[in-house]
Order: sequence, then C-alpha cells, then structure tokens
Amino acid sequence: MTATAVLVPLAVACGGQRAGEPVASRPAVTGIEWTVARVTADGTTRDAPSRAHLRIDDGRAAGGLGCNQFSATARITDDRIRLGGLRTTRMACDGARTAFERALAGVLTAGPLATRADGRELTLTAAGGDRVELVRK
Repeated sequence: MTATAVLVPLAVACGGQRAGEPVASRPAVTGIEWTVARVTADGTTRDAPSRAHLRIDDGRAAGGLGCNQFSATARITDDRIRLGGLRTTRMACDGARTAFERALAGVLTAGPLATRADGRELTLTAAGGDRVELVRK
C-alpha cells in the first residue's frame, strides 16, 4: 500500500535559563533511541506493538507509532517537551494497532509533556495525566 504524509500544524514553544541561575542537572532525552512500552490515554493503558519507538534530536522527533512512521518538530524547555507539525505515513493497520497509534499520537501532541527520567526509563506526561512510557533501546 502506498504511504502518504499528513501535516497537522501544532504550536511550538521555546524558553531558556535566566542569567545567574544555577544550571539544573536534567537527564538527557535527546540522541537516544526509545522504545515505547505503553501509552495511557483517557484512562486506558495499552501495551505498545513491537515497532513503536521514538528519537528526539536537534529540534526534530521521529519514530514509529506501531504501524505507521512519524516525524515532528520538538522543543525542550526545562523539563518539558512539545512536539509539533506531526507528519505520519498512512498505512492500513489492524484495529488494535490503529487504536494504539491514535492514543500515542494524541498524547505526543497534547501540548507540553512533562519528562521524568529514571535510569533507562522515560515517562512523558500530558497536563491531563495521559502518558507515554518509554525504555532506552
């Protein structure tokens, strides 16, 4: 099946550190291949298909939603990540993968996502509590 791209415009925010403030130690989230373990959206937790993954590099994010591939812009401000301009392929997927992809894309584009890194794990949490749990590949 032929894949096509869809552009979804989203706002992007940026920020910085004030002069004289100490440099906060924040865990690295960029330049790392993350495997999506699960997504929780609207009170439902779904385990990820084996192909779901994410990488954030120099203002860009890319990966797999479980069946379709995606790319987006990415801004990191303090302990938050915001993805924008999401573009995806449009492959036909089975019902379970489609439901997972919709949930994952919804959380990833829900606005600024709070980051919490713990060893080899990263959690991205939207303001309403929906979240994506990732594991370093």
